[in-house]
Amino acid sequence: MKITAFETIPIQGRAMILKMHTDEGLIGYGEPMNYEHWRVVAQAVADMAEYLVGKDPLQIEDHWQALYRSSYSRSMPVMVSALSGIEMAMWDVFGKSVGMPVWKLLGGSVRNRVRVYTGIGGGTPAEVAENARRAVQSGFRAIKMLATDHPARFVETPDEIDGMVARVAAVREAVGGMVDLAVDLHRRLSPTMALIFMKEIEPFRPLFAEEPCHPENNEALLMLSRATTVPVATGERHLTRWGFRELIEREMCAILQPDIRHCGGILETKKIAAMAEIHNMAIAPHNAAGPVGVAASIHVMATVPNCVICEGGHRRGEGLFKTPLVFKDGYIELPTAPGLGVDMDDNALEALRDETFRLRGMFWHKDDGSFADY
Repeated sequence: MKITAFETIPIQGRAMILKMHTDEGLIGYGEPMNYEHWRVVAQAVADMAEYLVGKDPLQIEDHWQALYRSSYSRSMPVMVSALSGIEMAMWDVFGKSVGMPVWKLLGGSVRNRVRVYTGIGGGTPAEVAENARRAVQSGFRAIKMLATDHPARFVETPDEIDGMVARVAAVREAVGGMVDLAVDLHRRLSPTMALIFMKEIEPFRPLFAEEPCHPENNEALLMLSRATTVPVATGERHLTRWGFRELIEREMCAILQPDIRHCGGILETKKIAAMAEIHNMAIAPHNAAGPVGVAASIHVMATVPNCVICEGGHRRGEGLFKTPLVFKDGYIELPTAPGLGVDMDDNALEALRDETFRLRGMFWHKDDGSFADY
């Protein structure tokens, strides 16, 4: 079997679908990281295609090593993102070629379903609490909320801190103690503010506090992890096992959140999880775009003993996959179809195509107009 061509289709929801064609008629699907710069990622896929077309798609590790290590600077996010999507598609073709789901090819499952959570929005405490109740009513037993829906100063006023804490308190009261509540700081808070905030929310026993500081600020992350009883999670912006190495070796947080769409793909996510397992660290994959990434994460997490939960439980492929992922009681069932189990209707895929360029993550402080971290 040989690879014959690649397609990249940007779709609604800041996602991009990759299709890898073969001379035996099998199509592999993947999802590279898109966000705002899909054209750049699509070009990276096209560049890698020049090396891959005509080659055996089942030589997954060999192709990954060649494409990753041949780059002048290995950890370029755009390149690793393209490689991640391509690697997913190769695993999809592998599974289809032998009639088995990917999780079986990775060594079989250590669980029969994967726990998932969904994100909730809202501005006021009442709004975010109502959204939390709706998520629970729809079947989720774990949710994630933002600490604040607007920019935060390096040092905030007591009223602003109280407002952030009130949001968490309102959600905890709304969902009770049987529902896990994660809080995403989204790098909006300085390490100083993150420490103050996390100490304040300790009584509400969050599942974790996500990204309390920028990913390049590892020393601050270690300080925060040691100063609070709230489990600290990070990793959605880290690339490959080398990017996670210091976090793991120095045990700088409790939970790692690799994003399968740009950390290196399926096997790289499993390797990161294995490194973390040695240090008793948990894995909770980040998934904030399309459903192919969610499906790929479910396959990997089925095989990972230190998985605690997976993001993206509401992105199950309805309206896109011929057979959407099955959700029940806060869990996604393990896919049983060959490969990733995400075959799509081309008409449905085209209906979701969105080539509009939008810069997201744009935030400014209202009082002085200065740019703020999103």
